[in-house]
Amino acid sequence: MAGRNGKTQTIRNMMLSMAVVIPVAVVSYLFIPHNEDHDPIKTVGYHVELDQARRAAPYAVAAPEGLDKDWRATSVSYQARTEDGSVWHLGFLDPQRQYVAVEQSDGPARGFISKVSQRAEKTGKSERVGNATWQRYEGEKYNALVREEHGVTTVVTGTASHERLMEMAAALKAEKAPKAGASGSGPSN
Repeated sequence: MAGRNGKTQTIRNMMLSMAVVIPVAVVSYLFIPHNEDHDPIKTVGYHVELDQARRAAPYAVAAPEGLDKDWRATSVSYQARTEDGSVWHLGFLDPQRQYVAVEQSDGPARGFISKVSQRAEKTGKSERVGNATWQRYEGEKYNALVREEHGVTTVVTGTASHERLMEMAAALKAEKAPKAGASGSGPSN
C-alpha cells in the first residue's frame, strides 16, 4: 500500500506543478511583445570600417556612392595580410533582397576570385561600366563581375541579377586615404 500512495502522490505533485507552470507560461507569452513583421536581417553601418580600411590597405578601397536607399549593407570587414592578401569585404542586400558583395584583394587573383564568387567561371564576356572593363563570371551559386588592375582585384559578386551587379559596379568609388601626416584634408582620388 505504501508504494501505491507514493505513486499517487508523485502524479498529484506533477499535476499541481503543471497547473502552476502552464498559466504562467501562457500569461508570459501574451504579455511579451511579438513582432512578426520584424526583419531579421540587420543593416550595418560601414563608413567607420571603410575609413579604417582606406588608411590601412595598400590599394584604393572601393565602396558604393549614390545607391538607392533600398540597398542595405549587411556585412563589412577588412583583414590585412591573409593568405589571400589584404582583403576588403562589403556585403549588401539589393532592393529585391538578393545578395551583392564588393570584394577586393591585393593577393593572388585566381584563388581569390574563385573563393569569393563561390567558384564562378569566367565566361569570356566583358562589360564596360563607366570607364572600366569588367570580366563576367557565372556560377551555380553566384555570378560576378571582376576587374584586375594596379595590383588589386575587385569582384562584385552575389545572387543578384547581372543588372544589379552592374549597378553596384557603376556606383563604386575607389579611394586611398592619405598617410598620417600627409598634407591635404581629404581622401585622394
